[in-house]
Amino acid sequence: MGIIKVSDDSFESDVKQSSIPVLVDFWAEWCGPCRQIGPALEELSAEFDGRLVVAKVNIDENPHSPAGLGVRGIPAMYIFKDGEAVSNMVGAYPKNSIKKWIEDSI
Repeated sequence: MGIIKVSDDSFESDVKQSSIPVLVDFWAEWCGPCRQIGPALEELSAEFDGRLVVAKVNIDENPHSPAGLGVRGIPAMYIFKDGEAVSNMVGAYPKNSIKKWIEDSI
């Protein structure tokens, strides 16, 4: 499926109403660490295809979704299951750390 782009308008339908868990990456163009984890998220999206959706929310273009979760630093990743945030991770981590977090969360 690949990574999907989510907006404030589509957050409810794309994330909260998803039938499978969703990893939401809150990021911004100017954020170096956000760009650093991008390739790992692409790879993990393929590895977890069918079991997890990976979604990106640009916080500059979509401020309401991160504000509703109290996001204060980026990159901030949240895993949603059944419409609820069940786990989060803030900061740039290596792929293997993100993968373990996903496995532990879904």
